[in-house]
Amino acid sequence: MEFQPADMNDLKKAKSLLENPGLAIKITHLLGVPIEMGFRLLPDDWNMKVLEITQIALTRAIHLAAATMKDTPNSHASNSLHKIVVAATGSVGGFFGLATLAMELPVSTTLMLRSIMDIARSEGEHIHDGETKFACMEVFAMGGANDSDNAAESGYFAVRAALARSVANAAQYIAEKGLAEEGAPALVRLIARIAQRFSIQVSQKAAAQAAPAIGAAGGALINTLFMDHFQDMARGHFIIRRLERKYGPETVKAKYNAIR
Repeated sequence: MEFQPADMNDLKKAKSLLENPGLAIKITHLLGVPIEMGFRLLPDDWNMKVLEITQIALTRAIHLAAATMKDTPNSHASNSLHKIVVAATGSVGGFFGLATLAMELPVSTTLMLRSIMDIARSEGEHIHDGETKFACMEVFAMGGANDSDNAAESGYFAVRAALARSVANAAQYIAEKGLAEEGAPALVRLIARIAQRFSIQVSQKAAAQAAPAIGAAGGALINTLFMDHFQDMARGHFIIRRLERKYGPETVKAKYNAIR
């Protein structure tokens, strides 16, 4: 099937979103100071704590996010509403500081996953389908472009390829046994792999909120940016999945790589 001009425009939009600057760069522009200053204020063992908190947040999110959502493909996505709600959780984190991250992150992650599912639904996905749920989880592994990244490991299709087997195994398990067991090995492995990547952005968010005098307003802004970043990743991801259903994955990947 010949690639239609409108679809090529959508693919260009998707690539632009997926290869936008990473979260650290966006936060630096927002605050006007490098977030490295915030990293110096974090405890020495912070990376391990963030990874643990992130895995808990993702596990809770996958079980809660779609519980009250209707499976209505092609419906409008409410991006602004999700940003407003997640800003409120960020204001708490900004006011009380890092001590609240373990409580705030599961809430904000569930809200972000709901927004990601909302975007998936608007691009024609059935969000109660197990494979779609894990495609939504994949978005948390997508950090955007970063000068320090290894392009071979961080590119959009490279991230999907790295997660492909874990996603397939988890989707098969859920199709057979449902999502009731939090300790299902296939699900645990997938969440662990996604958490390794997502925790990088969580650490950047935490470092920004650790900056002196960030306050409630600053925390709300950072959480809004956090949500906006992953909404962009989700829109790009699900545009590509929509085009893959129409033209096939290899055709879409070749067209994507040819865009300059």
